Amino acid sequence: MKKSLLLIPLLFFAFMTACSSNDVTPNEQFSVFTQEWNEENFGKMYEMVSSDSQQDFPKEKFVDRYEKIYEDLAISELNITFDELSDDDIKKANKNGTAQIKFKAEMTSVAGPISFTKEAELVKEEKNDDEETWFVDWNPGFIFPELADGGDIGLETTPSARGEILDRNKMPLALNDTVREIGIVPEKMGDNAEDGKKELASLLNMSVEDIDAKLNANWVEPDLFVPLATVLPSNTSLLEQLGAIEGVQGNESTGRVYPLGKAAAHLVGYVGQINAEELEESEPGIYTANDSIGKRGLEQLFEKQLRGEAGVKIIIKKEDKDDIVLAEKEVKNGKNIQLTIDVNIQEKIYDTYDGDAGTAAAIDPKTGETLALVSSPSFDPNELLYSTNENMWANLEEDPKTPLINRFNATYAPGSVMKPISAMIGLKDGAIKPDEGVEINGLTWSNGKGWGDYKVRRVSESSGPVDLKDALIRSDNIYFAMKAVEMGAKSYTKGLKEFGIGEDLPFEYPISKSTISSEDKIDNEVLLANTSYGQGEIQLSSLHLALAYTPILNDGKLLKPTLLLDEDDGQIWKKEIISSEEAELMQDILREVVTKGTAKKAQKAEFPISGKTGTAELKLSSDSKGEENGWFVGYPTDDQDILIAMMIEKTEDRGGSSYTAEKVTDALIEIK
Repeated sequence: MKKSLLLIPLLFFAFMTACSSNDVTPNEQFSVFTQEWNEENFGKMYEMVSSDSQQDFPKEKFVDRYEKIYEDLAISELNITFDELSDDDIKKANKNGTAQIKFKAEMTSVAGPISFTKEAELVKEEKNDDEETWFVDWNPGFIFPELADGGDIGLETTPSARGEILDRNKMPLALNDTVREIGIVPEKMGDNAEDGKKELASLLNMSVEDIDAKLNANWVEPDLFVPLATVLPSNTSLLEQLGAIEGVQGNESTGRVYPLGKAAAHLVGYVGQINAEELEESEPGIYTANDSIGKRGLEQLFEKQLRGEAGVKIIIKKEDKDDIVLAEKEVKNGKNIQLTIDVNIQEKIYDTYDGDAGTAAAIDPKTGETLALVSSPSFDPNELLYSTNENMWANLEEDPKTPLINRFNATYAPGSVMKPISAMIGLKDGAIKPDEGVEINGLTWSNGKGWGDYKVRRVSESSGPVDLKDALIRSDNIYFAMKAVEMGAKSYTKGLKEFGIGEDLPFEYPISKSTISSEDKIDNEVLLANTSYGQGEIQLSSLHLALAYTPILNDGKLLKPTLLLDEDDGQIWKKEIISSEEAELMQDILREVVTKGTAKKAQKAEFPISGKTGTAELKLSSDSKGEENGWFVGYPTDDQDILIAMMIEKTEDRGGSSYTAEKVTDALIEIK
């Protein structure tokens, strides 16, 4: 009868009885033994092996060997089962003092599943003046049968190649490329070894003590190469200086390289050596302590697809005999990830910032494909991996421009680039009729005593009734505040939600959710008025803002953003935002914002550009003056093949949103 030993009741009672009663059967004794084995209690197993076995294999050798082998091979899911002896077999065993029991061992290892069958012999003997009972006549074949007559266990690994991250044209954003591993061959350092180490330490930003520690490692031999650091081949000046030091050698190796450097660092991320916490949280056998893992961005987001799996062989080595392959897992290289991103657009938009702080998203407004996601300032992931500057990370963390912050992942007050969204909400609601003018007098407006002393302020007075076109061209805060109040909080909030504001963006890369307010609702009229022109508490990401303009170019349909090239493009996220006629009207108006209104800086291009400027004021009260973020959302009027939503921080002394409009124009000129 086959018996599973993972669910055996009262086994420990049987074990206790075994010490004091010769009524214990071989079946009961082997049940206890294998239960301890299943739970990897090797010390308790040892107490149940025969005297001869204990003499041949001292406890430390038995326990330590089992523990080391199981740990090195990442043994898990251990399950030992055996065939119980019949009553007749038990009678014979009691008569002869020996019993043979066939067992099966099944387990999972770093190289895949392992299973084997073997016969165990139990002998009846008396130990420590206790009554006679059954003990297991153990030998190394219980670990693996191939070890029964000796041998050593070895692991052979074949590293996997990490998948590359490619743009829409298969240009690399992250690839495996040649790097130079710098090190020392001790016997070649010559008579001036100490001076050489000092110079080397200076160039690599290491201490001489660090170098000596590596040279004094147990494995080091005089003729062996001792690696110290890795340098990119492009750092020719450093490589030349290192090559001039006697005994220093540069060997070609393969490392992760990021061709766009700072321009795509927040999007792509980087890899680094796995830490103890990451190793503990990962699935058993997937990583070792020496492996790299994605730390940020796409490298982290798509770690499972990119990392691949190393090939592993478990080998039994015997003298004068061929190696025996106990288990083998074939190497699986990581998968390449191809994005909708265009590296040329990504790089040109980043370069346009020229050190300014801000964020930008570029999309194809006809397909929803994401062409660029930019955060400035940034850091170079190549330097994180290969820099010899020991203070580099601390310098990045202490930089007042906060280059480590991913701005395209964050949300911001949109300022007046919110007005086309409010216009579309009003058009659909019916509160806004394109040709209907609104009488507005003066530069400020309040809707009554319920507002207290608060007033909405506009930049310039109107010469007559203000209609939708005039309100957008002159960016009239009061017009949109009035229309939002006319709609009411319930209708206006409903309109915001039809743009996806307040819900997660359906996008592969985690982008912070755009929000209406801290509680995602508008509970007073002043907040309603301010929200309509992009102040109040409303917050949007640059990508969401870019998408919010797609109904204008798609007959009223709001497109779903895509990042992976194999996704279907042209997917609709929200339907019927506005009608086709209203979309055409909005296109005409956004062109006039450039030709007649607040975005005149965009006229410097030789091709027509349409768009909307916006200034988000960051201040504590209406009476104070604070910093301003300048926005521009723009696209080529005729081609309509790219739309950029850009924000630049602290533009209050540089022309406000006009400064940003000029930057977007510069980027479009370079791209076109």
